[in-house]
Amino acid sequence: MDKKLFYKKLAALTLPMAFQSLMLASVAAADAVMLGRFDQDQMSAVSLASQIQFIENMVITSVTGAGTVLGAQYWGKGDKKTVVDLFDMILRLNAVVSLLFFVGCVFFPRYLMYMFAHDPTLMDNGIRYLRIAGWSYLLTGISQCYLSMMKITGHAGRSAWVSSGAVVLNIALNAVFIFGLLGAPKMGVAGAALATLIARIVELFWAVGSSFGKTYLRPDLKRMFHRDRLLSADFRRCCLPILAASLLWGVGFTSYTAVMGHLGGDAAAANSVAAVVRDLMCCMCNGIAAAGGILVGNKLGEGDLGLGREYGDKLMKISYVVGIGTALIICALTPFVLRIADLTDTARKYLFGMMFIMAFYMIGRCVNTIIINGVFAAGGDTKFDMYSLIATMWGLAVPLAILGAFVFGWSIYVVYACTCLDEVGKIPWVMVHFRKHIWVKDLTRERNGI
Repeated sequence: MDKKLFYKKLAALTLPMAFQSLMLASVAAADAVMLGRFDQDQMSAVSLASQIQFIENMVITSVTGAGTVLGAQYWGKGDKKTVVDLFDMILRLNAVVSLLFFVGCVFFPRYLMYMFAHDPTLMDNGIRYLRIAGWSYLLTGISQCYLSMMKITGHAGRSAWVSSGAVVLNIALNAVFIFGLLGAPKMGVAGAALATLIARIVELFWAVGSSFGKTYLRPDLKRMFHRDRLLSADFRRCCLPILAASLLWGVGFTSYTAVMGHLGGDAAAANSVAAVVRDLMCCMCNGIAAAGGILVGNKLGEGDLGLGREYGDKLMKISYVVGIGTALIICALTPFVLRIADLTDTARKYLFGMMFIMAFYMIGRCVNTIIINGVFAAGGDTKFDMYSLIATMWGLAVPLAILGAFVFGWSIYVVYACTCLDEVGKIPWVMVHFRKHIWVKDLTRERNGI
């Protein structure tokens, strides 16, 4: 293995993807800050209404994730035609998903809000948000297909520019429409929804326009509804475990938030700040996982299983370096976070303990993200993530957190540590599975003439 070439390729893919992840994490924080300054009820309503988009995003990213796994291997093999067929396939699926969420949010928002709140003020504000933002949900699935195809075909930088540009525009328009700047009306929650819609429109047009470049990939409209039975079966085998894992993870994290929320306002506030820090700190390992998965997938698709395995071994070592480095950064940032966080003395004390617990958690989070979501997924080993979440999150962390909070009366720190057990508990299991090299697999088929 040419180590210099490997690191060069990894950096070229990782940096734009990590930046893209950082920008996406920033827009949620900006929404909360701006609406919080405008009106607390409107901030809470948008936080609840955004859970609808969170669910949609889990489905969309599962579809594009499966397309990326197979697409990276076929692209490495040089089979552009199959990659285009995969492009068509994920476009069809995400169009259906986007349409369903659009109809629900625009025409039946009251029923959706009723799942998250009964308070009339929260419901009314949430309905106002969904009726406008719901139009953006119609577009998100389509633009994500284009952006995911850019990543696997050597245009990760353009994908990051498009996504990050839309985020910057979203944040700027938030300020304009929420507070009524530059002559715009002061719209509050409706302004946040309008800013999201405009940003998604720009993102879609920018992504589609980019696809007309010389070296970019475009869907084949003539084959849009062509269905290949074998390719569809391969896609389902990748996609369904990814979707199941996403749902298990999403509901599990919601459970953690609910448990901490029941321990009092100070615990909930400290946990909210810790969650923002955690999401920002995860950006680098998310970028490395996505980039590493593409590199390993390319080599496996080429049929060079030995080099694909070497790439995976190198990424495993990198995951520990990144994890330990992230833990040290969190420890170093703790005094700064405590100074800028607007918290009570009790909440600040809770946050201090949570930050150091989270530092150890991040070692497991980085290792597992890079190996499971990057290396394992590259070889189509997508079921492991689902099984590990069932065992460590739902079999260990969630039950212990619930029992500790509501039955045994454990301290805030112990309960928070229980919510971090899943990632730490995975490491031995992940390493045993990694050493089996089940993930070293060429998923491609000979499809000439199909």
